[in-house]
Amino acid sequence: MNPVTRIDVKDLVVRYGDSIAVNGVSFTVGRGEHLTLLGPSGCGKTTTLRAIAGLEQPSGGSIRIDGQAMYDAAARRNVPAEQRGVSMVFQSYAVWPHMTVFDNVAYGLRVRKQSAADIKTHVERALDLVQMRHLADRPASKLSGGQQQRVALARAVAFSPTVVLFDEPLSNLDAKLRAEMRVELRELQRRLDITSVYVTHDQEEALAISDRVIVMNVGVIEQIGTPEEIYNRPASRFVADFVGSANLLKGRRAGPDTFETEGGTILRIAPGGPEAGAEVAVRTAYIDLVPQPGDNQLPGTVRQRMFHGDFVQYIVECPAGRLIVRRPPVNLLDEGAPVTVSFSPEHTVLLRG
Repeated sequence: MNPVTRIDVKDLVVRYGDSIAVNGVSFTVGRGEHLTLLGPSGCGKTTTLRAIAGLEQPSGGSIRIDGQAMYDAAARRNVPAEQRGVSMVFQSYAVWPHMTVFDNVAYGLRVRKQSAADIKTHVERALDLVQMRHLADRPASKLSGGQQQRVALARAVAFSPTVVLFDEPLSNLDAKLRAEMRVELRELQRRLDITSVYVTHDQEEALAISDRVIVMNVGVIEQIGTPEEIYNRPASRFVADFVGSANLLKGRRAGPDTFETEGGTILRIAPGGPEAGAEVAVRTAYIDLVPQPGDNQLPGTVRQRMFHGDFVQYIVECPAGRLIVRRPPVNLLDEGAPVTVSFSPEHTVLLRG
């Protein structure tokens, strides 16, 4: 195994009776890397995370952490969760309301029978990291949702685990606090240089906090890549549709760098990609409604305008079909206005068939 690899999951299978929740999933996580498993409910992302933690019994494959087999179907090896050196932060926080903030964070250290002096040192360090030391003596029942999540984070990192696993830890927070906690979580991860696997169904969250993203669907991996790769070069219709907002145009590949839509419009497309494909994706944010130098300029008409605050969404009828376009809320165009739809070939991505 590569010396910089912290987690190695190979051909992982998890079954529930006759149902396959995870179907032959393989990936690695590097030391200090923040990897996110992204997908809709029921895609297998949380089951994969729980299998790494030792909370689910896989049916096949292997899981290694720092080169040590934690689960190996062939060798019939399954290391108990408490011996895997991983820590987990849950969606529900799992903070004990009858304990103080200090005692919540100290719990795992006391279970490991550390000395009182070491416990005090580790707890104070962990609380400093999440800016909660001044609340050490407060009962957890008196904390806000954001404060409880900070306590859960402090408890997770207090004993310096090899790996921290996050199961949708921000989903119970309101939108503003969730955005703030993303920033704090990313800073904490970088400061501690921890290796982490993060589960979410929120694509905005995944793109904002991850080094790499794994997009899952019905128990299998659709694509692995950096946030920029996932967004700019989606490999399949599912990824293009699930991550961000995209126009999907049907047709056929007409040449090495051209695509013909069902309406007969010829578009220039990004180089590379699959040998054949019947669909291209064009992100709604990458379309201009004014002429730009280059290819893929089409006449169109604004059919609908919707104001969303940070952006305006237009529905434009053009020879390639009906396109959704998102632009900044300036120089607004009226419904019925003629426009020139313009998007570059590099943002016209041929999808896997």
